[in-house]
Amino acid sequence: MPCTDHTATENMVQPSEEIILLTSNAPGSLGCSGMRAVMHRLGELASHGRLPPGLRHVAAVAEPAGRATLRSAPTTVPQNTCAGIKVLTANLWHDFPRYRSQVARLERFAQLVEAAEADILLLQEVSRRPSLHADEWLSRRLGMAFVYARANGHSEIGFEEGLAVFSRFPLDDARLRHLSPGCSPFVRRLALGAAIQTTCGPLLAFSVHLALARRQNWQQINDLRAWIEELPGDTALVVGGDFNAPEHSSQIGHARSAWTDTFRHLHPHHEAVTHEVRWPRGKAWLRRRLDYIFLRPGRPAWQVLDARLLETPGGPHSDHLSMLAHLAPG
Repeated sequence: MPCTDHTATENMVQPSEEIILLTSNAPGSLGCSGMRAVMHRLGELASHGRLPPGLRHVAAVAEPAGRATLRSAPTTVPQNTCAGIKVLTANLWHDFPRYRSQVARLERFAQLVEAAEADILLLQEVSRRPSLHADEWLSRRLGMAFVYARANGHSEIGFEEGLAVFSRFPLDDARLRHLSPGCSPFVRRLALGAAIQTTCGPLLAFSVHLALARRQNWQQINDLRAWIEELPGDTALVVGGDFNAPEHSSQIGHARSAWTDTFRHLHPHHEAVTHEVRWPRGKAWLRRRLDYIFLRPGRPAWQVLDARLLETPGGPHSDHLSMLAHLAPG
């Protein structure tokens, strides 16, 4: 159930379509041009069927981001009054190559979305295998529009994972940013966004998943901020995801200097651990907040009505907790 007080218009289930997104790229790392040239040549040979299977798989995994799946209309379109918009961010944890309890975890996550009455989902580690496309599964289960973009892996090897934006409202104008790449052609960190026409007005929503390495993480947040600042400032905008950076880090401070950290805006001193690393016997030895929902208020300015961490009913859906922000125009 969406959070708005509304009547609803029922639509036929719209089939998803494969699209190519125009991908903007951050400046590449110095010293990587030789590797990129080699992988580009492998890609050209693979497209002409001139590679053995092993090298064809290598070329597929090195394929640049840009391939996406879009379903622009939800099954049910909320209408009428605006009671605010609830945005939820979650790392779904693909658990490659074991994929433990994946369908059960997706079902628990879907129940969490319904219980929270979330309107927009900003998702990371959305996996695809021959037997299960998590993006398509969630869209059918929740009746939501979505855009999914591959980040890493490839259907050629039987596994890929990426980012997704889901919405109970129509979405369009999907856009993709490749953030500050390193030298490896096999690992990509992206920001995926879409324009969403909510009952409270237009909203831009972006899902991100950033690198673990501190220096690269800093470069990616800096590039993300510069890219976002190029967008017109009169439309409210949310950026959510797994930033892989703890709260005390300078790069999160850099993000907060431009955008509102929705959770800290309301809860400046509350504990906010979203990820734990545990010893084999279960005791946590590292507890951090890695997941955030940032707001650029726009004009008229959107406000934060509520923000909280969410426990998944029936057991965890991931190795991360989800975060929820309830937003509305002032």
